[in-house]
Amino acid sequence: MTSIARSEYFPGTTRRDNTLSVVPQIHDLRTKIKQLEKSGLGSRLLPTYPALGRLLPHGGLQRGATYSVAESSTLAMAMLAGPSAAGAWCAVLGMPEFGIEAAAQLGIDLARLVLVPEPGDQWLTVSAALVDVVGVLLLRAPGSVSSSQAARLSARIRQRGCVVVAMRAWPQAEAELRLGEERWDGLGEGYGVLNGRAMAVSAHWRSGQVRQGELRINADRNPADRPDQPAAPEQLELQTAVNA
Repeated sequence: MTSIARSEYFPGTTRRDNTLSVVPQIHDLRTKIKQLEKSGLGSRLLPTYPALGRLLPHGGLQRGATYSVAESSTLAMAMLAGPSAAGAWCAVLGMPEFGIEAAAQLGIDLARLVLVPEPGDQWLTVSAALVDVVGVLLLRAPGSVSSSQAARLSARIRQRGCVVVAMRAWPQAEAELRLGEERWDGLGEGYGVLNGRAMAVSAHWRSGQVRQGELRINADRNPADRPDQPAAPEQLELQTAVNA
């Protein structure tokens, strides 16, 4: 795991200086990542857990596209887990609270994860640099994103073939994923052991279509370490049904 853009790494500089120092570091990572990236990631669709893919337009995470998640870190991690398990490099920007232990439990490879916790007001510049380097970028902008900002980054995303997963609303996103009701399995009336968490998921496409499913995380098992088969993790089970 690589963590950059923290002020303690650049003593004697301002936050703006720190943020600008991130960009050369990101470009330095590019050669290393390209050398390590697995050749099986050449498709227009990144490897995705199939049931999650059935919620999305085109049947999965399409290179050059942006998706938004309505403030659920668990769901955002699930979006990263399939590509990461298949060998893609991922980056997380603007989320200092991002839980690496939870990410690892969901199947995200920490050795291929870049963290930029505090990009400051230069988040768009840093994001543009990251999409040159990684396969999937999870970002949280410090405020609302304007249509012009989204258009500038989207042009770069399409050119580089990166997938962006944005926390909060994003103009012209391919789909927005939202969590509904949650339930915990395994507990009876005052007894039992938690063995799973189930969350209703809905995907709201830009076209207006809505698909619904269920995200289930089992508490007692780790995800299967099968980069060539990200579709069948033991911990992450998604059962989907199309809402006609």
